[in-house]
Amino acid sequence: MRAAYIFGLLERYRNRLVQLAESCPEEKRNVVPTGFNNSIHWQIGHVLTVTDRLAFALAEQTPLVPAHYTSYFGNGTKPADWQDAPPSWDSIIADLKAQPGQIQEALGDKLELPVKENFLKAENIGELIAGGITHECTHLGNIMALMKVLK
Repeated sequence: MRAAYIFGLLERYRNRLVQLAESCPEEKRNVVPTGFNNSIHWQIGHVLTVTDRLAFALAEQTPLVPAHYTSYFGNGTKPADWQDAPPSWDSIIADLKAQPGQIQEALGDKLELPVKENFLKAENIGELIAGGITHECTHLGNIMALMKVLK
């Protein structure tokens, strides 16, 4: 897998996700419409958190996103269960913008390194990152749907 290709994809889809999220009016960022479990705020926090865990934790590297983000944005969480204020929108957006570069800097020359058995069935770091991109695209679609409903 070519590093330029995988990191180009990561950057392209991340830019689209951030652009879409930033177009969401502030008063709609935390709305959970009927038929949905989560808000756009949750969606962007989830992408940040899961991408960090896939790229770093499963590759046996030190994660960059604080561990407590998982209690807000991990699989199976939802805003209705939050007991206090989640990490701020602005900090998540800033971290989303920085994350692709952080991943490339830390792992850019390690894409072929093998990883332990994992739920993605990825065999190396590059495949973990590709799994993260696929996950991100799913949530990009969810954000698009939320934006249409929230219009």
